[in-house]
Amino acid sequence: MNNEPKKEWKAEKLSVIIPCYNEIENIGEVIKAVESVDVGIPKEIIVVDDGSQDGTVKVLKEIHEKRRSGDDLMTIHYSMLNFGKGTAIRIGLKYVTGDIVIIQDADMEYDPKDYPRIIQPIIDGEKDVVYGSRFLGKPRPKGMKFANWLFNRIISSLARILYPGRKLTDEATCYKAFKSEIILSFDLKCERFEFCPEVTAKVLKGPYSFMEVPIFYEGRSIDEGKKIGWWDGVEAIWTLLRYRFKN
Repeated sequence: MNNEPKKEWKAEKLSVIIPCYNEIENIGEVIKAVESVDVGIPKEIIVVDDGSQDGTVKVLKEIHEKRRSGDDLMTIHYSMLNFGKGTAIRIGLKYVTGDIVIIQDADMEYDPKDYPRIIQPIIDGEKDVVYGSRFLGKPRPKGMKFANWLFNRIISSLARILYPGRKLTDEATCYKAFKSEIILSFDLKCERFEFCPEVTAKVLKGPYSFMEVPIFYEGRSIDEGKKIGWWDGVEAIWTLLRYRFKN
């Protein structure tokens, strides 16, 4: 019998995974914003370029070359083909060395200044998983079309029905933070935007403590580069249903 005391969990590093595809206008800005935010612990930035064709790769290489010693640790993975956000996140997870993982979209719809309020409940040992909700205590977020708002509410309502007792207002939020040991234990299968419903189903179905906190959000249009479409919403519903009843 092992009588050694259980090691107390402690957060010593935050891993930020940034999947990106054709974000030449935003990738430099989002990396700068992530670097600028003080979260109280060291950060590592993991950028996964998902086969960009617009010059994003060149910008990333220039950023990497200009980094100084003392900057946040940065890892950049370049994929030759565009596989999808889910695949990019799964690749990013292979590079994680931190105790907490958070996902950051490269389009600047979300503000890294929200990191402290998102990860603090995990640092304090109060929660295993924290989502940043665009809908807590506010009407439809700025820049979000009514159809997108409605579909988001429908998907989140479905998640609450499938997982009674779990309070969830924003299943599709980019800002999802986890104890790294939890998300690394998931056998994720996602390839595209079904990352959100798959990981949400596994969190809500599991024994993990969970909460949401309000965040800032300013949406952008398809013309401005938004890549998610109506089919991804249908796939989200199917994914939630499938993992609810899958052993």
